[in-house]
Amino acid sequence: MTTEVIQNETSAKIAALNDAHRRSMQGCTVTKGIVAMGSAANEVFVGVRDYVAFTEDNDPYGEHDFGSLVVAGEKVFWKIDYYDENLKNWCDPLDPDCQRVLTIMLAEEY
Repeated sequence: MTTEVIQNETSAKIAALNDAHRRSMQGCTVTKGIVAMGSAANEVFVGVRDYVAFTEDNDPYGEHDFGSLVVAGEKVFWKIDYYDENLKNWCDPLDPDCQRVLTIMLAEEY
């Protein structure tokens, strides 16, 4: 088995975990800019939850850990990060104890 195949299998596993986490919206953090969108924030949450517009440009490793969309004229980014149980250090995304944190922000807040 080549390194590329292993990477693809690993990426597919991570993507499946990330998709499930994103769809559950657990561990979700939003910025003040998203909150300030008022009722349009609901459209943001639905857009992030249902996001499927992954490309080589926004998902080069195929892990489904980042996306961008436009809602009410605002460019929105979302990102999944991986932390240990104490939310202090990075954690391997395939570790069963990995805590995923989904952050949603306006692109201008990045």
